[in-house]
Amino acid sequence: MSLDPKELEDFRAEVRAWFEENRPADPGFLLPQSFMEVGTDEQFHFLRDWQRKVYEAGYLGMAWPKAYGGGGQPQALQDIVTREMMRAKVPFMVNTIGLNWAGPLILNMGSEEQKKAYIPGILSAEDIWCQGFSEPDHGSDLGSAQMKAVRDGTDFVLNGSKIWTSLGVHARYMILLARSNPHANNKYEGLSFYLIPMQIPGIEVRPIRKLTGEYGFNQTFFRDARVPESCLIGGEGNGWRVAMATLMFERGAAGGQAGGHAMMSTEVSEVVALARVAKRGGRPAIEDPLVRDQLVRFLIEERGLALNSARKRLAPLNAEYPLSIAMAGKLAVSEFQRRLCQFALSLEGGRAAYYVGDAHAIDRGLWQRAYFNAFSATIGGGTSEIQHNIIGERVLGLAKS
Repeated sequence: MSLDPKELEDFRAEVRAWFEENRPADPGFLLPQSFMEVGTDEQFHFLRDWQRKVYEAGYLGMAWPKAYGGGGQPQALQDIVTREMMRAKVPFMVNTIGLNWAGPLILNMGSEEQKKAYIPGILSAEDIWCQGFSEPDHGSDLGSAQMKAVRDGTDFVLNGSKIWTSLGVHARYMILLARSNPHANNKYEGLSFYLIPMQIPGIEVRPIRKLTGEYGFNQTFFRDARVPESCLIGGEGNGWRVAMATLMFERGAAGGQAGGHAMMSTEVSEVVALARVAKRGGRPAIEDPLVRDQLVRFLIEERGLALNSARKRLAPLNAEYPLSIAMAGKLAVSEFQRRLCQFALSLEGGRAAYYVGDAHAIDRGLWQRAYFNAFSATIGGGTSEIQHNIIGERVLGLAKS
């Protein structure tokens, strides 16, 4: 089903008006900047209520099948909604892991029973999802996961721990990679992938306090937690293939996400505004030609990233290296955000030492908090170093050494 340009513009105007009219009021407490920073119950409930409202308005999961609670409409409409959410700077969709990773995976590889059981709750935010990939002793080496899943009849018994489980204390389900066959020919063949209910005996979630002073990350412990084999997705022993498909969704290299943005990204226009009030040598920092030169460079890069996001959907513009833009997107955007926040702090001079809650902090400590939090995106979903290796080996065809 294709829509003509006028229909798309009319829909854009409708969506823009809805977000202007339904923008949530300031809740009176500090909201997180991404799903990785949801650390309090009041933040969580505020954001879950907001996602439910957007979904009930028909603006989430628009391209997912109607049979599972989606809208069954063209992807172009959902893309417009997502862009308008970002433009309006309304709060992000809290169930990011469900909407962008678990949901597309289940629609792509799950059974009919799994689709009916999980997809509606993902869209409404009734069922929050978290991710069980990283382990304390293995970092980005996902293939070396040691979490055990031992078959016992028609069940699997889980033992081990996962770390950095964002939203873990609020999640109803987890996507989990575990070792079901320790005697396989190689480490990749011995893994299986599970859709795990979190409210069962033997699972404990412990919050982790971050550098920002906030929570959001957790460590999850499994001690003889028992789940039925119906929790398997992709078949026993095929966990590595399923995990790689999940990471393609997580990194934005594959489409099929439900829509909505996952974080409140800082923009160059906000740094320009900061440069007008921050002082350098007693004068507004923006009057410094070196500052202005750097701001222009950031504006060019920001525009380039936005155009690349559109370009990756046009096959003729990606003929030479078909996956190059899609695979590089996560790396480029996360590192751009980190550098932009770091530059913003440099504009504040000595006042950059003030943090959230200090009366002397510029913009209530926004940039200090954003800078610290920016590092999580350069680590989650594969560190920047891992992303460089993936692009070099899988996109450019370079040797491993």
